[in-house]
This record gives sequence, C-alpha cells and structure tokens, in this order.
Amino acid sequence: MLISFSPLLTLLFFGCLTGLTTVLFGFGGGFITVPVVYGVLTATACSAADAMHVAVATSAAVMVVNAVVAALAQWRQGRLRRAYVWPLAAFIAVGAVAGSFVATLIGGTALRLLFAVYLLVTVADSLLREGFLSVAHRTCPKPLGRGTTTLGGMGIGLVAAGLGVGGSVMTVPLLRRRGLPMAEATAMANPLSVPVALAATLVYALAPSAPACTGQLGYVDLAAGAALLAGSLPTIAVARRVTARVPDRVHSAAYVALLLVVLVVMVAM
Repeated sequence: MLISFSPLLTLLFFGCLTGLTTVLFGFGGGFITVPVVYGVLTATACSAADAMHVAVATSAAVMVVNAVVAALAQWRQGRLRRAYVWPLAAFIAVGAVAGSFVATLIGGTALRLLFAVYLLVTVADSLLREGFLSVAHRTCPKPLGRGTTTLGGMGIGLVAAGLGVGGSVMTVPLLRRRGLPMAEATAMANPLSVPVALAATLVYALAPSAPACTGQLGYVDLAAGAALLAGSLPTIAVARRVTARVPDRVHSAAYVALLLVVLVVMVAM
C-alpha cells in the first residue's frame, strides 16, 4: 500500500504519541495505533473489509519494536523486577498464540466491538475498584500467585493478542494492586507485551486468510508500520528520561483518561 502525504503525516504524529504512551503507560502502541491505522486503512487499503484485522496486525508488529526498545531502556534504569516478569511472560505467550488464531476467524465489526468493550471494562475497573488510582506505599509488594501467573497469564495473552493491545491494560492494574508504583508497573508492562506482540505478529503475517495486497506481509501493513515507528522510536528515546518525574497519582489518572479518549474515538468511528 502506498500512503499519501496527509495519511503519512497522521501516522507519523500518532507514532510520536505511541512512543510517549509506550514509555509512560507501557502500552506498546496498541491503543493508539489500532484506531489510527483502522481510520487510515478504511480509506486507503486494498480491502476495506479487512481494515480492522490489518490495523490489529500492524499494531502488533509496531508493538514488538516499541516494547523491546522501551524494555531495554527500563532495564538499564533498574525499573524491572524479574519476579513480576518471569514466568508470567511465558504463560502470556501461550495465551497470545491462541488469541491471535481466534482473532483471524472473527469478523472486523465484531473485533472492533470487542475492542471497545475491553476498554470500557478496564476503565470501569480502574475507577470503581480500589487499588489503582492510588496505592499505599509498599517496601515489599505482594508477589504474584501461581494461579495469577499461569491461568491469569494465559488469559492476558489470549485477550491482548486477539485485540492487538499488548496486555498492558491488564498487567498494569495487576501489578499496581500488588503495591507497585506506576513507574514500575508501566515499565514492566513493556517486556510483558513482547510475547503478545511477537506471537500476534507471526500469526497475522502468516495467516492464509489475509488478502493479497501490495505492501502487506499477511495482514501486516509494512508502510503504515514503518511510518508509525519513524515517529515512535525517537520519542521513546526522549520520553524515557522524564517518566520518573511524573507524580504517581497523576500518572495513574492520566492512564485512565487516555483509555477513555481511545474508547470515545473507537465508538465514534
């Protein structure tokens, strides 16, 4: 697919926003890139009927790069705790493979509806249940239980890969309620998003049901992905230096506010 000048600028701009949300919220880009790529592709893709699948697939591919780059930066800054990353990441990967296969069988309208419902449930949970917007300071946060690590991890992977969102909307509240500050909870969402994004990208790229369109690898739109990364990667390099300066309460409230904005955009499209 060839992207004209105006859509290219749109993708570059939102690529920058994606880089910012990757560092600040651990999103990896899914919640920003899915609505944006969907909007661009409904007007420019060779098969508008597949626009939602292409948006989710392209989001996953962009997320692989963003999450790896951000995770390495967070690791160098000492914000990652191994006990909360492994073996949870392995079980997330198992669920992600299943979720990606299921998503290729679901229609685009249904996938878009599931995406909106997922956002709505997450926002409601963050606002109505205690332990997210503010947490008591814990010198020793609670460990993850075996059930949370295994079944919970597979559930996170299943939902996140199917919707192309990386899982941060489940892993951040999970870690937050274990007593971790937002800076650490969002930092660990990046490595936990890598297995989701990688599994989803491989499944979508190799999906036999993908339309034969120029510039696509399966469902992954290479031009749109490149434009988003051109904006996100420089932003990640800059934004990682300011994350620790954001007050915890402001950080958590901004997280919920961004989800609300994306929900409104998805419903309006």
